[in-house]
Order: sequence, then C-alpha cells, then structure tokens
Amino acid sequence: MMGDRSSRATLTDVAAAVGVSRATVSKALNGRGDISDATRERVLAAVSELGYRPTTAPDPSARRALVVVFDIPASPYILGVLQGVVAAATESRIDLLTRLAPSKDARTEHAVAREWVAEQRAAGAIGIVGLTLSEPDALVAAAGNERLPFVIVDPVDVHQRNSVSVGSSNWAGARAMTEHLLSLGHRRIAWLGGPEASDAARDRLYGYQAALDAAGITVDPALIRAAQFAVASGTVHAHEILAAPVRPTAIMAANDELAVGVLAAAHERGIRVPEDLSVTGFDDTPQAAWTTPPLTTVHQHLEGMGAMAVQTLLVMAEGREPSSRHVELATSLTLRESTAPPRA
Repeated sequence: MMGDRSSRATLTDVAAAVGVSRATVSKALNGRGDISDATRERVLAAVSELGYRPTTAPDPSARRALVVVFDIPASPYILGVLQGVVAAATESRIDLLTRLAPSKDARTEHAVAREWVAEQRAAGAIGIVGLTLSEPDALVAAAGNERLPFVIVDPVDVHQRNSVSVGSSNWAGARAMTEHLLSLGHRRIAWLGGPEASDAARDRLYGYQAALDAAGITVDPALIRAAQFAVASGTVHAHEILAAPVRPTAIMAANDELAVGVLAAAHERGIRVPEDLSVTGFDDTPQAAWTTPPLTTVHQHLEGMGAMAVQTLLVMAEGREPSSRHVELATSLTLRESTAPPRA
C-alpha cells in the first residue's frame, strides 16, 4: 500500500508518495508540459492508488495559455500564420486565446496598454504573439514591464531593441524574383511596394534594386510605388504605372494582395497577362493559386513563422533568452502562369 486510505488523500500525500513537490503534482494534474512524461506517469499512478480527488474544481487560471493578437483577421496572410500558431500551441497542449488589438490610437496610451496586458495575464497567458501589428506600440512595452514574453511575427521595425520577432528573408526573396524576371528577358520592371514605414516592404524593395544593379540596369524612379498592402491600392497604382507612355513589361508587387490589384487593373485596360505583362507577388497565400492566371510569387513559410513564434515564446516563458532576437525563415519561388518572356 502507498498510503492509508482511511482518510481522504491530499495533494501533500501524493507528493510524499512520489517524492516530488506539491507544485510538480499540480503540474501533472493540470497537463503542464514542463515536467517529464515519467514523472507525470508516477504522479497519476499515485493519484489512482491513493484515491486522491481534488477538493475544489480546477482553477482556470492554473492552465497555461498563449494570446495571439492581430489587426486584420480577414487577411489570407494572417490566416496562414495563424494556422502555424494553432498547430504549435495544440502540440504543446497550451490553450490559445485570440484577440483583436485595441485601436491604434488607444493602444499608444500606456494606461490602456497596461490594462490590456493585465487582462491577458489574468486569463492565464504566459506570453503574447503579435501578428503584423500596424506599428510597434505600447503593448510591447507594457508586456515587458509585466515580464510577459511578447513575440511579433513580421514586425514593422525589426530594430526595436525590446522586441523579439520572426520574419522571412524578404531581401533574398525579392532579389530572387527579380532575377527570375531578368532571366526571362525583362529589363523594364516596375516595383509596387508596401508602406514605406515597414521594414519588410523596404527590404523587398532593396532586394529588387540589388538585382537590377547587379544586372547593370539603372532603377527608374518612375517605376517605383509605395502603397498599403491591399488589393485596392494595387489597382490604383497599377493603373498609374500602366498609363505611362512607355509601360513596363513586368510589375513586381510586394505582396499577393497588391498583385491581385495589378491583375485587375491589367484586365480593365485590356492588357493580357502574361503575354503583354508579367506580374509577380510575395507571400504565396492560397489566393495566389486561384487568380487568373495563377500568380507567380515568393513563397513564405507562413505556418512555419507562426510555429516558430510559439516555440520562441515558450523558451522565453521558461525564463530563458531566445537564441536570436530576430529569426528569419528562408523564402523560395513559386512559379505559375503569370510570368513569361516579354514580347519582342
């Protein structure tokens, strides 16, 4: 016999029988992942042998949870990253709480940010994943003050000293795509970029410029635009580019939504893709395969970025420093039917 069953067994009895602390027993009973499987099995065996039953219902706050917060839930990009977050959290047996970020104006107020972070901690959060928040803001600072780990996916500014982030090799991806168009024979290539404040958009622009420079082609400022990452922006700016007396033979868009807008503008102007104009995107979201024609784009491992953010957060939640403050995943090209050699 492991103990006397004449009286109701307690958590202390279980801990003594196994030779571990009460906290370890509690972790085993609450499904925590920071104890070994062997220890958990010994605890559960002792619970069964002693007939231990909790005296109260489990405390919801004892469960571990991750909070994922974002601005634009309808974005195909966000949904791709979120799949990776969900998969990694599920594998680690951690609850996942999804939150829309407070309005940009509200969350710049430190009091609002502190209250928001406190609410997440009260809900059992051991860390926060931010998906492409519109700008670094007081939420990151408030989480730091509360010692609540915060990891940003695809941050606006990767040089923020207090932030830990996960992204993709934006410069290399854009350069590789530009080199692909050059190999097809294109020389007049337009660039439709993202917001000027975005590091990711800026790195993609630099990759495009680097490839042209290496090929001995002078970048034409008239062929470069900055826009919001949205279909409507792509359509407006593509109309401007395509209305020029000498139009480009290819347009590179800094994300797939912009590229969809370019395709729409080309269709409205009677310009055939890829016969008259090659079009490329960036991200390789599901919609890229559904366009007409299917879109050639730079593939980002969106699910991998989400999973990496969760893994980094769990390391930080254990009080350890991440191996890097900014992790970049490799990109690759997905070649479809929206690119072809230019017409003679």
